[in-house]
Amino acid sequence: MSRTNDNKDNKASYFYVLHCKDGTLYGGYTTDLARRLNEHNEGIGAKYTRPKQRRPLKMIYAEAHGTRSEATKAEAAFKKLARRQKDEYLAINGVSRPYKEQKKFVVKEVRQLHEN
Repeated sequence: MSRTNDNKDNKASYFYVLHCKDGTLYGGYTTDLARRLNEHNEGIGAKYTRPKQRRPLKMIYAEAHGTRSEATKAEAAFKKLARRQKDEYLAINGVSRPYKEQKKFVVKEVRQLHEN
């Protein structure tokens, strides 16, 4: 059995959600959650998270996908949701409100094996 993966070194590809200081949510993609959160909080992450009024940011949710394609599709689908739908999606996946009081973030494993 062979496994194909568009992510080198079999690293997980993550779709993640950040809670911003201003109360907004940001969804993104990474292969390293800690590094990416640090980049956002240093103001060198995505353009959306650079303004100081949005920082510090808190990671509240992540999904581990088997491929970059799957993770970026999850990210794109999340970004298309209205805020209320995003809150419902997070609640269904175990993230409780208020987000700023979350002690740990939820990581959901959604990896799939891909056979040729």
